[in-house]
Amino acid sequence: MTMTEQNIDKELIPILEQVSDPEIPVLSIMEMGVVRTAVIENTLVKVQITPTYSGCPAMDVIGEDIQKALLDAGYQSEIELILSPAWTTDWITPKGRKALEEYGIAAPLDAEADKSVLLEGQKLVKCTNCNSTNTRLVSQFGSTACKAQFQCNDCQEPFDYFKCL
Repeated sequence: MTMTEQNIDKELIPILEQVSDPEIPVLSIMEMGVVRTAVIENTLVKVQITPTYSGCPAMDVIGEDIQKALLDAGYQSEIELILSPAWTTDWITPKGRKALEEYGIAAPLDAEADKSVLLEGQKLVKCTNCNSTNTRLVSQFGSTACKAQFQCNDCQEPFDYFKCL
């Protein structure tokens, strides 16, 4: 059980696991580690969420999707945005990391390896197509600001790498 799940009423977990991240639909907001707390207080579910970065445009959609999922399950809800502590890629669950890679996005490395890859050109990011680490950085920014664009030198496939935050 993750630290986040300790602050989430057990009956809410399956409901929140059905809410997808709008930018990476193969991941739930639970797998992304966006949900900080979700507790039932009287007849209201209070949910605290943290954006993957402070200007994340998806947070309104995520809040609305949470409210809809809870309403469909018979709950009224209140969503609160929590900015501190800031979200980190360490909060992505192992299941979420696996789903990222199966979707074609390389999961984030640790902070030191991430710097080595993005600033020094080390070949540590595995291709999501063939698993080779013979990859190269194409652009510091991929399909979103939190991703970098890579290409595999072996199979030639392009792919995104989710940067460590």
